[in-house]
Amino acid sequence: MQALIYLGLWFAVLAVVVRWIWLSPNSNMALLLGIGALAASSLAGIFGMKFSPIGQLVWDGQRWHWESLAYQVGTAEYEVFVAADFQHIVLLHIKNHANAKLWLWVERDIFPERWLDLRRAIYSPHRTAADLIAPA
Repeated sequence: MQALIYLGLWFAVLAVVVRWIWLSPNSNMALLLGIGALAASSLAGIFGMKFSPIGQLVWDGQRWHWESLAYQVGTAEYEVFVAADFQHIVLLHIKNHANAKLWLWVERDIFPERWLDLRRAIYSPHRTAADLIAPA
């Protein structure tokens, strides 16, 4: 689904470029700028797909962890923020205390039987590690 979003954005840029060239009195400059914008959006899509993180975001009931092939057991607590919600696709922004950030597209079609659980977990209020430490 992420590839379809990148492809849709690319076609939107293509439509804007074609319209711009069509309406521009100085078509040489418009053509040059349009081709540059189209190339930049193509490269952004290719690099976005190639370097997108592959792993698993895990909720243990109290904290979020990121698990990938390179890093199997998450120990750092992550904060999860919803950047965009399209009902069946959600863009998440996650960061840890060292301020390392990831942007993740999560899709309902990958694991549909757990989709509502994920939505409840990302929208429910969560406690930080400091909240979980009981006062002495």
